[in-house]
Amino acid sequence: MLLSEGQMSDHKGARIVLNALPKANYLIADKGYDSTWVREELLARGIEPCIPSSKSRKKPYVYDKALYRRRHKVENLFAKLKDWRRIATRYDLCAHTFFSAICIAASVIFWL
Repeated sequence: MLLSEGQMSDHKGARIVLNALPKANYLIADKGYDSTWVREELLARGIEPCIPSSKSRKKPYVYDKALYRRRHKVENLFAKLKDWRRIATRYDLCAHTFFSAICIAASVIFWL
């Protein structure tokens, strides 16, 4: 897991976590990760990218739209976490404290 600062670009975060990816068949990501180097790295690792093309691409890539729709489960998790004001506003400046708040919120959400 990568806990980054709020203004970090998706590409910079992708470079950091790419080596830590578990063995998988697919990687589902949003348009923020649409870049040629990300796609090439994933394919080199035997992972099929399921990333819609950004509007700036002249020739869009084909992706599995049915698989991409499953991404809503992760988005729902983040939406529930953001119901907690402390997490949505990133009130905690220390990464350790912020991650602890996420763990507590996730535990309460799961328990309820």
